[in-house]
Amino acid sequence: MTTLADPVPGGRPGEVQRATALAAELTGRGVHGVVLSYVDTAGIGRVKTVPAARLSAAAAWGVGMSPVFDTFLADDSIVTTEVLGSPDGDLRLYPDLDHLVVLAGQPGWAWAPVDRITQEGERHPGCSRTFLRRIVTEAAERHGISFRAAVEVEWAVGAGPGSDGEFVPAVSGPAYGAVRQIELSDYGADLLAACAAQGIDVDQFHPEYAAGQFELSVGALDPVAAADRSVLVRQTVRAVARRHGLRVSFAPAVSAEGVGNGGHLHLSGWRDGRNLHTSGPGPYGMTADAESFAAGILAHLPALTAVTAPSPASYLRLKPSQWAGVFAVWGRERREAAVRVVTGTTGHREQAANLEVKPVDLAANPYLALGCVIAAGLDGVASAAALPAETTGDPARFDAEEAAARGVRRLPTSLPEAVAEFRGDEVLRAALGDVLADAVTAVRLGEAAAVDGLDDAHVAAAYRWKY
Repeated sequence: MTTLADPVPGGRPGEVQRATALAAELTGRGVHGVVLSYVDTAGIGRVKTVPAARLSAAAAWGVGMSPVFDTFLADDSIVTTEVLGSPDGDLRLYPDLDHLVVLAGQPGWAWAPVDRITQEGERHPGCSRTFLRRIVTEAAERHGISFRAAVEVEWAVGAGPGSDGEFVPAVSGPAYGAVRQIELSDYGADLLAACAAQGIDVDQFHPEYAAGQFELSVGALDPVAAADRSVLVRQTVRAVARRHGLRVSFAPAVSAEGVGNGGHLHLSGWRDGRNLHTSGPGPYGMTADAESFAAGILAHLPALTAVTAPSPASYLRLKPSQWAGVFAVWGRERREAAVRVVTGTTGHREQAANLEVKPVDLAANPYLALGCVIAAGLDGVASAAALPAETTGDPARFDAEEAAARGVRRLPTSLPEAVAEFRGDEVLRAALGDVLADAVTAVRLGEAAAVDGLDDAHVAAAYRWKY
């Protein structure tokens, strides 16, 4: 992967040469423009584009983008911190050429994730992709652990763009029903074809539980590439839907009631080519480090929700008994637990065993979400944290006294509550650094203030088409 070491003007001749060759190749393939993509603190995908012929210039000098977007809200209003949110300054977007993809769902376009660099050639402390890369590097250097990760993508398919902002499901039929698959079979086939053409390794694609809802799951990659792929999958889902006259929403809740869209994280730790989540002496084959990693995530989950469930609409989804994982407990294949231990099928466990973190949705910046979850888990590894007892069944069945006795903790029920937990979590704040941690706090409180006083239906409507 391109590391962008010392990306000063004129200091990246190798990348410039690559970009020049790529530009010629892209032009020959009918590509006219390149989408330069990143995700802001609020979880909104932001882009600039350049003509294919200008790719070498972008690789050499970057493309300008104001740092003010670090404190944009989902409605494009702006909050401030001590160092962010002013109209001053500039950053440069440098495309990662190793991950440039020709977009099969958007003929004439290619796509690349970017790193955000200052005009002086230093890494921007608010760049979430840089943050995740740093966390992954520190895990390898301090603990000898590498990671494989994947982000599930769920979305609701609406019947055309409309004009009133309402959501009308594009399909009928029951959850996981053949009716839904048949009704959108042309869209689904085109989506799978686009993913294949773009090198996206799709594991499953199927109709989901909620009205108009579908899910696509992909193979695991290193965390930075996994976050990149999550962004690319959503770009593709949206583009293919548009070509079929459909409208999609990745919002945590497209309506005030019912099951929302998740973005569950799958994560496994590896050392010397060995999966730490299997063939160990612990529960379900976990090694001691895998147990402590899971324990670290559980301990920090209340604060993590400010990153993994960052929208006021997230808390319309995070309800008990809806498989959203709203209790800080763990269990093997326990879909009501916030941390689900996935062992995989006998004979395939060395590759398949992993942890699924469930209180995550696609309003979350995937780079921030993966980085913070990994940092939380590594805190458990560093302290050799003990994994609490497994919880079976639905934790919602416990009254307050029994829940306390069993150590079953409900996660925050609102964004301000999650921010309060985050502010008190020194591990997560230290991992992010002051600039990025303060941006997370300011943006979350800004989102909460923006919908203060609205009922659930209006909160859902406010974010329905933002993600």
